[in-house]
Amino acid sequence: MNPEDLRKNYKDLFGFVPEAIVDRLAVGKEADRMDAIGAIEAWREELLHRNPLDRKTQQLVHFALLIGAGQERPARLHASAALKAGASVRELFGVAETAAVTGGMPAFSLAIAIISDTMKSA
Repeated sequence: MNPEDLRKNYKDLFGFVPEAIVDRLAVGKEADRMDAIGAIEAWREELLHRNPLDRKTQQLVHFALLIGAGQERPARLHASAALKAGASVRELFGVAETAAVTGGMPAFSLAIAIISDTMKSA
């Protein structure tokens, strides 16, 4: 996958290219390892975008897993992408409720903070 196609895929998903992806491309280029970046992105594309889940569901799952892992920065990206893909605030709240069962109040609170911020910026 060439870097421009990669950037387009991220723009389609998030509306922009996340900083971590910009960094990934820059380091891969500097290290002369763009083939490795391409392999990682092809793997990601296959597992995330060619599986039976539609984009909205995939982004809700991403948000849930990242909340459970306490990964705030990428969880923010995927909450926003879920809304962009057609998820409702109610569905994001459902993820927060589920996170409370598995991750307790810290996970619930993190999810609510992200949803609140996402609503403000939408």
